[in-house]
Order: sequence, then structure tokens, then C-alpha cells
Amino acid sequence: MKEKSLSNPPAERNQGDLRRQTKSGSKHALEKTMKLIFFICGFIAIAFVLVITIYLIISGLPAIREIGLVNFLFGTEWASTAKEPKFGILPLILTSVYGTAGAIVIGVPIGFLMAVFLSKVAPRRVAAIIRPVVDLLAGIPSIVYGLVGLMVLVPFIRETFNTAAGESLLASIVVLAVMILPSIISVSETALNAVPREYEEASLALGATEIETYFRVSAPAAKSGIAAAVVLGVGRAIGEAMAIMMVAGNVANMPDLLSSVRFLTTGIAVELAYSSGLQRQALFSIGLVLFLFIMCINVILNVFLKQDKEG
Repeated sequence: MKEKSLSNPPAERNQGDLRRQTKSGSKHALEKTMKLIFFICGFIAIAFVLVITIYLIISGLPAIREIGLVNFLFGTEWASTAKEPKFGILPLILTSVYGTAGAIVIGVPIGFLMAVFLSKVAPRRVAAIIRPVVDLLAGIPSIVYGLVGLMVLVPFIRETFNTAAGESLLASIVVLAVMILPSIISVSETALNAVPREYEEASLALGATEIETYFRVSAPAAKSGIAAAVVLGVGRAIGEAMAIMMVAGNVANMPDLLSSVRFLTTGIAVELAYSSGLQRQALFSIGLVLFLFIMCINVILNVFLKQDKEG
């Protein structure tokens, strides 16, 4: 006992305790600093959403009050530069809804099947080649999609369906479907890769084929991530402007598959540069309607995911 106390004198023990306390205090200070940084980042994100919401409400409500909510939302004629201007955005709303729905109907099955192929079926070498191509699709600027659609797709539609102009809702749907593919493929593949291998092994052990396992076990287990991929695709489709401006025709008609149409986003982009007065306020009102669409989609997703977790 005497030798032990001599080999570890009180001075050295105190220095060791002091070093441990200093180290513990540094870790505590670092942890508090990181928590503060995280809080500030979260607050900034929320503040941006609040600022955008408040600004759109302040800028958009005056036109809605002057035009009338019913006339604005359900009016079938948009003629903002006429001698007696009309500001009915029902054609723009229906066009955006139909165009987004059409893009989802085409893009989601293709994107989902492609994600299943990359995650479960494709050999590693093949998947390693295809994934960079998908990432490249995500990085292509919108204007390039619009240019390719204008030079290739629009003439094809004009010649195939014998229409006066190939700029149409159909061209917009095809372009949007291609543009949302990278988001759907990437997010869906990540969700499928996160499914535990034990699920699939149990299904195969019970006699299911590999394809049955992928669609009846892996896909249902990853449905939250796949739903998130669909919502990202919807957000990309409903918010796109530049590419659609080049292939839609930009005429505020009621939606028809082979007719020139105008989306909510293109309605803002086309007229904002020369707008003034009530016309400019009406464009901000369109932005408010578009913003509410996106918010509703996010709310629906959150409700769906919450029900999925509770189930």
C-alpha cells in the first residue's frame, strides 16, 4: 500500500483529474456549440418558409380581393393585356394538374421499375454504368430539356398527329416525365437498398420467386421512400417553367392533349417582365396558388407517412 501511494502521489492524481475535467469541459462546450449551430440552421430554414409565405400572401391577396376569389380561381379566360382584362386562371390550374398527373403516370412506373432493376436485378458492372447516366440526367439544365423537346419532340408530334403546331400539352407531359425520372430512380433505389436482406431471404425460403419477392416484399417495405420519390417528382413537375415554356405553346386554353396550353409557372414567367399594376399582382396571386399546391402535396405526404408508421 505504501509503494502504491508513492508511485501515484497526490500531485499527479490532481493533475490527472484536472486534465479529465478540462477535456470533459471542452467536450461539453463543443456539444453546446454544435447544438446552437443546428438550432440556428433549423431556424433559418423555418424563417425562409415563413418569409416566402408572408410575402406571397401580402403580394397575392390584393389582386384576389379586387378580381374576386371565384372569378380568379374559376374564370375560364386569361387576358391580362386586353382592353378589358380578365384574370381567370382555371385553364392554367387544370393544365398544371393534367400535365403533372400525366408526367407522374408515365414517369413513376418507369422510374420505379428502373430503381428495382438497379437495386435488385442488374449486375454490379451494369448498375455502375447506369447510375452515372441517371445522375447526369439530374444535372442537365432545364433549358436543355426544353431545347431538345422543341427540336425533336415538337416536330414529331406535329407530323405524327397532323397538327398546326406541335407545342402542346402532350409535349409538356413527355418532357416533364423525362425530367422527373432521376429523382424517382435515385430516391426509390436508396429506399429499396435500405430494406433488410433478411426480409427477402425469408420470402425466398418460403418459395416465392425473386420477382415476387421484389414486388411483394421489398417494394412494400420501402413504400415510404418510394412515396417520397413520387412527391419529389410531383414538386419538380409542377414547379418547372423554362422547359415547359419552350414546348407548351403558352396559350391560356382549356387543356387539350394536342393544343397549345399554359401552365401556372409559365404564366408567371412569360408575363412578369412587362407586367404592372393589377396584372403584376395577379401574377403574384398565381404564385400563391402554386405555393399552396406544393404545401398541400407535402401535407398529404406527411399524413400518408404517419399513417404508414402507425400501421
